[in-house]
Amino acid sequence: MGHLYQSILDTVGNTPAVKINNIGPENVNLYVKIESFNPMGSVKDRLALGVIEDAERRGVLKPGQTIVEATSGNTGIGLAMVCAQKGYPLVIVMAENFSIERRRMIRFLGAKVILTPASEMGTGMIAKVNELVETHGWWQPSQFDNPANAEMHERTTAVEILDDFSEIGLDYWVTGFGTSGTLGGVSRALRKNSPDTKIMVCEPDNSQILGSGISQQRNPDGTYQTHPNFRPHLMQGWSPNFIPRFAEEAMEAKNIDELIPINGNFAIQCTMDLAQKEGIFVGTSSGATFAGALQVAETAAEGSNILCMLPDTGERYLSTPVFESIVDDMNDAEIEISRSTPGYRFDVSTVPVDGPEEPEVPGELDPAALAEVASILEKNQEQVLMFSLEWCEFCWSVRKMLSACDIPYVTVDLDSVAFQENDRGGKILAVLNQQNDWPTIPQIYVGGEFVGGATDLFDVGKAGELQPKLAARNIPYNETINRDPYSFLPAWLHPR
Repeated sequence: MGHLYQSILDTVGNTPAVKINNIGPENVNLYVKIESFNPMGSVKDRLALGVIEDAERRGVLKPGQTIVEATSGNTGIGLAMVCAQKGYPLVIVMAENFSIERRRMIRFLGAKVILTPASEMGTGMIAKVNELVETHGWWQPSQFDNPANAEMHERTTAVEILDDFSEIGLDYWVTGFGTSGTLGGVSRALRKNSPDTKIMVCEPDNSQILGSGISQQRNPDGTYQTHPNFRPHLMQGWSPNFIPRFAEEAMEAKNIDELIPINGNFAIQCTMDLAQKEGIFVGTSSGATFAGALQVAETAAEGSNILCMLPDTGERYLSTPVFESIVDDMNDAEIEISRSTPGYRFDVSTVPVDGPEEPEVPGELDPAALAEVASILEKNQEQVLMFSLEWCEFCWSVRKMLSACDIPYVTVDLDSVAFQENDRGGKILAVLNQQNDWPTIPQIYVGGEFVGGATDLFDVGKAGELQPKLAARNIPYNETINRDPYSFLPAWLHPR
């Protein structure tokens, strides 16, 4: 039966618990709750929706009020989704060392991202948010302390778990902690409704703050101090540099049965194993929690049911060490497969085996296309003009360079709808190819002078020859920009 949702927010929660079949001991039943099935790919979608709707109900968040929050990324992405749907401006504060994918996703969703020094860690992020709140009067969800965070998990995540295991029972629940909202809310519900379930909490082996026995200290204004046992670790989004409120409460209530230290390299290996042996694509924090579940499984009684939380997707970890071994180019095994058939290879000539084709004799150029090219060139003598294709990566790179340098430009996309009728774009391209003796796109003019394609423009820029050309035509540019033009090329573009 189908289901129609009133907004994207209605799709938050109800994530699946999936059995692991190829990893770990065979005498236990190991399940994972895949939170990447939330619309923005992480468990923090629950938090984002929960704290905002709670604030709306209590009247502390006003329509159109700016929201500001400190986050390693996933909470920010979730908040950006909710704010986009509900119409709240959003400012996210995150340390500069968190993966680039996260800040790009947040900005793509319409929010702003303010970076803080990595050396200041999570406490620095929160301090910056407090400054912004005091200065601008913005509303702060305070995810580390807001009761609505844990309450959301108590009434959604925990209920789903209890329903899923109502018939077979749940012996172990394994989780890590970031804000510890999941830990706080689910542990409360399990203690009430499934008291025999053992609650196992993971943390980095080199940064055991829960397991240290040292209590968390706060500053006079209530902000967290860096815990003396904290050390930087590999698991982004896991275990901040302080013990959050909900983790403290869980410990005080004796809602944690065991703490499990996790090695960072083992966490990365588990992340890869989940992908390559189970087809489950998750991030490092998920791999770390799964590493803990494997340790539980090794000593669990036969037939035990174990559930492990997998907080997010792997797509926001592409620039982190977890993907360090994944190369862009073909490895030896892939090259061997490529060479096993004769065609479409990078390592051999593309010239046909029976010899080169006779050069094509240029046909007659379309008079209308000739006139249109002349007209376009005449109208754009005082700026940069690029004949381009919408899909072309090199064209994108030129646009990025020109925009970054504040250089005004015009692009004529010959594959756009406007040039489709009667192959208008193709006829114009034929004119350009013949006039410039240039077979590729883009074709770029500076002040009416043809300079070539993307790399030709980049070469002119690197040689310091572009600026005089611009100045001669009174074309403005930002002289303070000092960047290698080739850095604007996408990473996947390389010489072959």
